[in-house]
Amino acid sequence: MPLLIQLIDIYSLIVLVAVVTSWMQLPPTNPVANFTNALTEPLLDPIRRALPPMGGLDFSPMVLLIGLQMIGGLFR
Repeated sequence: MPLLIQLIDIYSLIVLVAVVTSWMQLPPTNPVANFTNALTEPLLDPIRRALPPMGGLDFSPMVLLIGLQMIGGLFR
């Protein structure tokens, strides 16, 4: 199970990088933004659709990170 925990930690880091790059408003052609969006959007999009509107704030990365930590906690 250590491999699964490492993968969860790496994916959590990728989610954090995606959040930071969204704050920086990088151009759509930026390779870092493209890479992180390609890896995170498949999980963030369904969470966004399930969450109610919250005044323009996107809490889906926080929900995803909490979920990842809960899953990782099951295997630690």
